[in-house]
Amino acid sequence: MTFPDLDAPVSPLRQRLIDDMNLRRFSRETQRNYLRDIGRLAAFLGRSPDAATADDLRRFQIEQQEDGVPVPTMNSIVSALRFLFIHTLDRPDLARRLVREPCAPRSRSPTSSAQQVLPTGPLMQGT
Repeated sequence: MTFPDLDAPVSPLRQRLIDDMNLRRFSRETQRNYLRDIGRLAAFLGRSPDAATADDLRRFQIEQQEDGVPVPTMNSIVSALRFLFIHTLDRPDLARRLVREPCAPRSRSPTSSAQQVLPTGPLMQGT
């Protein structure tokens, strides 16, 4: 696993993003996750995410899906990118282009029978 160089200079965009997250009191873990997810987009683009276009975002999401990225992870990436585009870059037009994937429905336990739900003793009546 590669760790970031703590002495490396921070880009103005990254610093602005960190400042925006600190203003909103994001936890360190959320900040780490958002930076990682935004880094995925930057790696895909081969340039800074502030230069992304709507088509770039579409291609990125298609590639993520084709690579088998799980739906909850894709939704987490969308949250990070929406934050970046709405709060840090003031580009809500791009944030609207991001698509959240519906999660698979959770399985439910079978409905209980009336006998299991109804009380077995006599019902109390008001006196």
